[in-house]
Amino acid sequence: MYSTNYSSPLGEMLIASDGEAVRGVWFSGQKHFPTSDNFIKKDDLAIFKQVRQWLDDYFNGLNPEIDFELKPEGSEFRLNVWKILCDIPYGESLTYGEIASRISDTMSAQAVGGAVGHNPISILIPCHRVLGAGGKLTGYAGGIERKIELLKLENITWDR
Repeated sequence: MYSTNYSSPLGEMLIASDGEAVRGVWFSGQKHFPTSDNFIKKDDLAIFKQVRQWLDDYFNGLNPEIDFELKPEGSEFRLNVWKILCDIPYGESLTYGEIASRISDTMSAQAVGGAVGHNPISILIPCHRVLGAGGKLTGYAGGIERKIELLKLENITWDR
């Protein structure tokens, strides 16, 4: 697994790839941040250039298209939740309950919350677009302050 750093307006980020696909994007120090012992630093991978450009465009208020592969690692349930996250349009949000109901009539919002919180590809798999019941602001592995800034960037409103 290879890694590079990215300096975002919201802090340093670590990007990971297997050389072909994006495997992780984390804010430094966020919950579930991997140990850097698992990575070989390699700043010049083509995929890293693409991700850096995508993030630059995103933080400049654009809605860039992802034209590279995302390959998060997780259980079938988590992968299913993360796929739903990828379908949330830029500038829109869903609640944990709405995601749960898309999976099954008996799925709990809490179970969805656990999967959302373990999303390994921040921003590109837009877990920041998920709100609590009634549009309430809820936690974010990268920190609630960052979630607020990402929501503002996309003009997403929430219940204060």
